[in-house]
Amino acid sequence: MATIYYDQDANLDVVKDKTVAIIGYGNQGRSQALNMRDSGLKHIIVGSVRDTSWEKARQDGFEAYPIEEASKRADIIFLLLPDEIAPAIFKEKIAPNLEKGNVVNFSSGYNVTYGYIDLPENIDVIMVAPRMIGKGVRELYEIGEGFPSFLSVHQDVSGEAKEIAKALAKAIGSTKKGAIEVSFDDETYLDLFAEQITWPLIMKVLTEIYQFQVEMGHPEEAALMELYMSKEPVVMFEKFADVGVFRQLPFHSNTSQYGQMTSFQDVDSSYIRSFMKEKYNRITSGDFAKEWSKEQASGLETFKKLREEVLKHALTKAEDRLKSRLK
Repeated sequence: MATIYYDQDANLDVVKDKTVAIIGYGNQGRSQALNMRDSGLKHIIVGSVRDTSWEKARQDGFEAYPIEEASKRADIIFLLLPDEIAPAIFKEKIAPNLEKGNVVNFSSGYNVTYGYIDLPENIDVIMVAPRMIGKGVRELYEIGEGFPSFLSVHQDVSGEAKEIAKALAKAIGSTKKGAIEVSFDDETYLDLFAEQITWPLIMKVLTEIYQFQVEMGHPEEAALMELYMSKEPVVMFEKFADVGVFRQLPFHSNTSQYGQMTSFQDVDSSYIRSFMKEKYNRITSGDFAKEWSKEQASGLETFKKLREEVLKHALTKAEDRLKSRLK
């Protein structure tokens, strides 16, 4: 059973006198910086190129520096850059400015799991990874609700890495809901599993249902509305989280409950299991990471082609037709 840390398990005094550099002032970076400042951390700076994020940081009252300078000034570095560009920036602009005892905090395990970032041996390496979009990180902090995060220690040189990670999780507002201790690999594999298995299966089911219902003569508008465009599934997913996948069933009619439960028993999971196993093995073996790196090096040719294809899909066109008619 995983350990979950809450407010009472973390001490902000561990980090209150540290200089924290936010590298990547996007949705996550901005929200986490604002939350930490509101939690009482006074030495927060931003490392960025001179673009709109630099200006936004200045407008928000933070000192902004080039990434190299921010890394040199910081005790704790939040690496909040996209996975695909983080390795080069870390190697060129951050690593040369690190000192013994510094802390690098990741928001994703990807580059550590697959060895794309060469980490100095004299620093603490931790991860506090919100399971929430940046907008939600800020809004849930402001209303005092908090949000869950994954928390991990990959390298503990100081002997205080876990206490630092817990303090940072509290500072951004996560321990109010719960920071779950995992490994970097756990975060990487679970995240990629959702992206390559969970959501593709759901998208495939939706497209196949839509196509079948239209083939059976049902109006495409009605099929789409019943499937998801009414936003009823959004409410159902919220209830999944609030009370449980099966405990939410009483919110439906008896007819609906009976139909859902009997058909759930009839679904053959053998193909789903086979699909999951194949994709999961590609994730854990590193084959997907190698393929993705190769794709980036090629200029994203396949990525762009796939995106064009899905935007031309019959489902996408049907969505556009329906949305044009809705008020």
